[in-house]
Amino acid sequence: MAVDDERTPAGAGTPSPSSPSAASPSTAAPLARHHRRRVWTVVVASQVVLAMVTALVVVLAYRSLDGNIAEGEAINHLVEPPEPVVEEEGEEADLQPMNVLVMGSDSRAGEGNSIDGESGGGGSDTTILLHVSADRQEAYGVSLPRDALVTRPDCKTPDGTVPGGELQMFNTAFALGGPLCTVQMVEALTGIYVDHYLVLDFNGFKDMVEAVKGVEVCIPEDVVDPEHNIYFDAGVQTLTSDQALNYVRERTVLSSTGDIGRMKRQQAFIASMVNKVVSAGTLSRPTRVFDFLDAATSSIVVDENLDSIGRLVDLSMQFRDTGLTDISFITVPIAAYEPDPNRLVWTDQADQLWKLIRTDRPLGGTLAEGSLTAADDVGTPSGTPSGSPSTAGGGQDAPGTRVPEADPAQSEEQRAARVAAGLCA
Repeated sequence: MAVDDERTPAGAGTPSPSSPSAASPSTAAPLARHHRRRVWTVVVASQVVLAMVTALVVVLAYRSLDGNIAEGEAINHLVEPPEPVVEEEGEEADLQPMNVLVMGSDSRAGEGNSIDGESGGGGSDTTILLHVSADRQEAYGVSLPRDALVTRPDCKTPDGTVPGGELQMFNTAFALGGPLCTVQMVEALTGIYVDHYLVLDFNGFKDMVEAVKGVEVCIPEDVVDPEHNIYFDAGVQTLTSDQALNYVRERTVLSSTGDIGRMKRQQAFIASMVNKVVSAGTLSRPTRVFDFLDAATSSIVVDENLDSIGRLVDLSMQFRDTGLTDISFITVPIAAYEPDPNRLVWTDQADQLWKLIRTDRPLGGTLAEGSLTAADDVGTPSGTPSGSPSTAGGGQDAPGTRVPEADPAQSEEQRAARVAAGLCA
């Protein structure tokens, strides 16, 4: 056996006690403690810096969002506020029923609002009265058709009085006197006290949809509308920005009943967007949440009691226990106006609805039939979850779209309601 003659000198691998690199038991412990203190100091300092940076970002974001909101005006109410809800102990409840009038302006003024080459508009293209129960366990939005003929009262604004009139189209109130006149008209017609109002324009709608990276819908047939430059392939697809706006505005192909069908499709889209906003895919991404809030606050007009981000946050926090299935959308009961079938009128059943809202009661019976909730998946037939057996076999007809199979479990009434809303049955 060969023997290696290059041997390590004795003691070469072990420092002598007198060597500078040697650490006696008495000095090793202080060195270790010093090292640990230095590590913890770095960790604590890093956490402090991170906390300061985070706080600075939050403050800057808060100021940015707060500065987006235009200063609102006070509502000149035509009805008295309801009696406060009283708890069993006889004390006034912390929260009261709330009614918010949401209006979509069709004005083409402002950057991003000239969507179709038209310079007109100025009315309220979409109006929804949102009722929220005192316990915040239920909310339902009532769409109010713009073409319904109503008795419009005189309206008081900071610029003077806008005369009312009989058999006036609903959206003339907005065109003549803005949101304040629309609020006063709704109060006069329904007897409902409107706590707040909110106005959103075309550009704000597009930016909000873009911020959540689109909303999925199921389009039942190809849409070819050269007059308004609106085109869609049939099938399930995610719509963003201008596509989304075109989808909720289209009224010739997807809406067999014109504006009525369009209102139902708008309800379905809003329900789907609410679902997307509160989904994990949005809430778990701070930048996406900020983009959505930035888009929303940049394009809204609100009353003076909501014109700060703090007030809006306080309001939104009240809905943290409201489930998606408890947020529904309906249309006020309407009928054709006999002298002119192109116009509508509210039916006597609308009075029942207003009474429910005034007394803070849930929807029920025929009023709830055909309603959509924020939990409904409008991107699939009959609201079935995406990827379920009813849609898994759908074929492909274009990139990014698929044609799903119909759900055999749904009733004829469900199919009819979805067709009326311009959705896949």
